[in-house]
Amino acid sequence: MEQKILDIHDLKREFVMGDQTVRALKGITFDIKAGEFVTIMGSSGSGKTTLLNILGCLDKPTDGSYHLDGVDVKSLNRDELAGLRNTKIGFVFQAYNLLPRTSALENVELPLFYNKTISADERKERAIKSLESVKLAERFDHTPSQLSGGQQQRVAIARALVNHPVMILADEATGNLDTRTSYEIMALMQELNAEGKTIVFVTHEPDIAAFSTRTIMLRDGKIQKDSINTNQRSAKEALASLPESDDY
Repeated sequence: MEQKILDIHDLKREFVMGDQTVRALKGITFDIKAGEFVTIMGSSGSGKTTLLNILGCLDKPTDGSYHLDGVDVKSLNRDELAGLRNTKIGFVFQAYNLLPRTSALENVELPLFYNKTISADERKERAIKSLESVKLAERFDHTPSQLSGGQQQRVAIARALVNHPVMILADEATGNLDTRTSYEIMALMQELNAEGKTIVFVTHEPDIAAFSTRTIMLRDGKIQKDSINTNQRSAKEALASLPESDDY
C-alpha cells in the first residue's frame, strides 16, 4: 500500500471576528500519497490560504484531523509544530524569502542551523548538493541581488530540499516570474517529482496546474473538485514550444 504523506479528514477552520464566526474551511477530506504532484487551486475567499497555513503547520484546525507523515498535527504544541515544519516540510514562497546580503550557499544552509545533529561540514556538503540538484553549481557565492528571479527561486527550492523533507509545499512559486521562467521552474518541479519527491503546489493559474498529476479545486471552504490530470503537460515541451525571446 502506498504511504500517505498527508491525511486530512473533515478539516474545519473557523475564525471569530467580533460577534461573527467566519467558516474558512467547512469540512475538507483528502489524502496525498508519497510521490504525488498535487496542485491546489481556488479563487480569493476559497479557503486556499487557510488550508496552506494548516498544511504548513503554521496554524491548527478548529475541528477535524490532519496527519503529516503519520504525525497527528493537532496534538502538537508550538515548539513541536516548529520542529515538524523544519524536518518534514520544504517551503517555497512566491517572494523567494532569501536573506539579501547572504550567499546562495548560506541561504540554503539556513534550515540546517536548527538541527543540532548536523555538523558544519555536513551542513555545507548538503547545501552544495541541493544547489547542484537545481543546476546552480556555479552560483554558490552569489547574493540574491546578483541572481535573476528564476535563479533566486531555484535557491529557494534548494533550501526547501536541504532537510530531505517528506513534502515540498510551494505557495504561488511562479507568481513573480514571466512565462518562460515559470515553465523552467515547473520543469524542475517535474524532475524532482520524477525522482520521487512529493509536491503540493498552490496556484491560481490553470496552465501551471496542468503540469501536476492531480488538481484539488477549492470553493467557499469546500472541495469543489478533486481530479487526476490524465493529460499532464510536460513543462520541458511547453518551454521548447515558446517563441524565441525578442528581448533587446
